Amino acid sequence: MDKVLIIAEAGVNHNGSLDRAKQLVAAAAEAGADIIKFQTFISENLVTASAPKAAYQKKEDATASQYEMLKALELTKADHIELIEHCKRHNIFFFSTAFDLESLDFLASLNLGFWKIPSGELTNLPYLRKIGALNQEAYVSTGMATMKEINDAISVLLKSGLEKEKIIIMHCNTEYPTPMHDVNLKAMLSIQKETGLRIGYSDHTLGIEVPIAAAALGARVIEKHFTLDRTLPGPDHKASLEPGELKMMVSAIRNIEQALGDGIKKPSPSEIENKAVARKSIHLKKNLSAGTLLLEEHLIMKRPGDGISPMKMDEIIGRKVNKDLAADHKLREEDLV
Repeated sequence: MDKVLIIAEAGVNHNGSLDRAKQLVAAAAEAGADIIKFQTFISENLVTASAPKAAYQKKEDATASQYEMLKALELTKADHIELIEHCKRHNIFFFSTAFDLESLDFLASLNLGFWKIPSGELTNLPYLRKIGALNQEAYVSTGMATMKEINDAISVLLKSGLEKEKIIIMHCNTEYPTPMHDVNLKAMLSIQKETGLRIGYSDHTLGIEVPIAAAALGARVIEKHFTLDRTLPGPDHKASLEPGELKMMVSAIRNIEQALGDGIKKPSPSEIENKAVARKSIHLKKNLSAGTLLLEEHLIMKRPGDGISPMKMDEIIGRKVNKDLAADHKLREEDLV
């Protein structure tokens, strides 16, 4: 993976509308994302009728149950097929996260080639085993998790047949939106150090600063929720980027990729021509006649820097000038004996 993989998380921000889902595809492609990701689930397999909502979901709608909320956000199998074709037309890759085993089987039949394990499934043993047995690249979100839970999940995946090099661990915080003081971005590096795996970051903060910082710290995958309009009703819109913001985030991450470079400290091609302008070389502080023995008091360091380097001053002191030279003269090797 040479560049940062940017996943535009449409999630359920289509609000159950295939037309809106298609608009999200077009917006993600226009923003320059590599992948657009939806969510695949069968509500009956995901939650009980009495399952409570998260606090941020209750703020949006306190009347409907979690089951009722999710039921209105399901995409049909036919919707998935149509969205895959729509993504091909827009030159962006279709992807989705399964939230139950039946949905996982359905996505497997689509041959997408890789998987996203959401934070809520990190402790779901049968789910992890099924993903592991497929032995395809897996991005594993870690919201709400301890390091022990992360290591336990990795262990299950490996024992089920997933090769270690196919795992990317995604640092994540499962609060929408995530307060800045809870991001703990350095934990992403701790995960990398402890597991020896590639790292990514799934972001739920407001704004674009944190995913950009994550890319600078070495995240190989960035996932970010986006919506067509943050004022739309629905559980995730308020913690999502709008299309223009998504485009800015993608552009900034691509700039960061270039800025990181190869890690070798050397003059860059664009700055080499500035060396003579910005650095100094040894000049004469006063008029000197031929045969004068050079002392430090005769010398001054001035721009331009295309003469003898000031770092060679000690080698110059004690030598004689071979001709009359004026103050401010840029000393050259041919002036000396």
